[in-house]
Amino acid sequence: MHAPRTVQEPAELLSYLFAAWPDVKKKQVRTWLKFQAVTVNGRATTQFNHPLKPGDVVAIRSDRFAVPRTVLASGMKIYFEDASLIVIDKPENLLSIASEAEQEKTAYFQLTAYLAGKPRGKERVWIVHRLDRETSGLMVFAKTAHAKEALQGGWDKAVKRYEAVVEGRLPSPKGVFESDLDETNPFKVHIAAPSERTRHAITHYRVLRWNKGRTLVELTLDTGRRHQIRVQLAGAGCPIIGDKKYGAKTDPVRRLALHACALRFPHPETGEEMAFESVLPKELARLVG
Repeated sequence: MHAPRTVQEPAELLSYLFAAWPDVKKKQVRTWLKFQAVTVNGRATTQFNHPLKPGDVVAIRSDRFAVPRTVLASGMKIYFEDASLIVIDKPENLLSIASEAEQEKTAYFQLTAYLAGKPRGKERVWIVHRLDRETSGLMVFAKTAHAKEALQGGWDKAVKRYEAVVEGRLPSPKGVFESDLDETNPFKVHIAAPSERTRHAITHYRVLRWNKGRTLVELTLDTGRRHQIRVQLAGAGCPIIGDKKYGAKTDPVRRLALHACALRFPHPETGEEMAFESVLPKELARLVG
């Protein structure tokens, strides 16, 4: 659809893209560049002022990797794909990986099927981290064993940010939740006194908006414990809307009002900082006006 172009005169990449594909909206061109869909002499680049010289070949790739915002049948969106990883936006009510009760309605299964349907058909994915079934938002999967090891090895340093709509009002505009969590029962975690059975959990929070007796809060994780955000917000007297397991009294949109909205981490091969954001779903944003 977008045939490669050979550069005739020196130019910067972004201005060349605008001129070479004049019928494509500038916003789409910037999206290509941001998500590594642009290659120069076969090598992907995101640098808008990358210098081009006569003879360079510029191409837009869509055959090997998903075009950004590709939507799969499950409603899952692919935000980014290259040879090492896939970043998705997971809808709510979709497991990250299989359980005894559910084998196929999972993000892992859907991505495996997607890769099997591609021309090469031999690629696979590795799980890097998980989101609860009820939580929507950004997830990363590795496409090589090396990428999996590199991503998991540095995952505690990755920036992971969430947004939640909670019942009530938090005691201060920003702060830190710090507690010890007992995960002995994987289906319901609880705060407990420190012991060999507990793990320390730290979450930074910032209130974004308050309305109708509900609060929209941004949460950044220092640790990644099971149900960490859900337990700590409930412990503060502000359970997440729709989270009946942890004491919520309301469920107006019939889903957990928790969304993984941002991820930032180094690429497992190049070390380049990768940053992704996903807007809070409209049904959750409407809860706070």
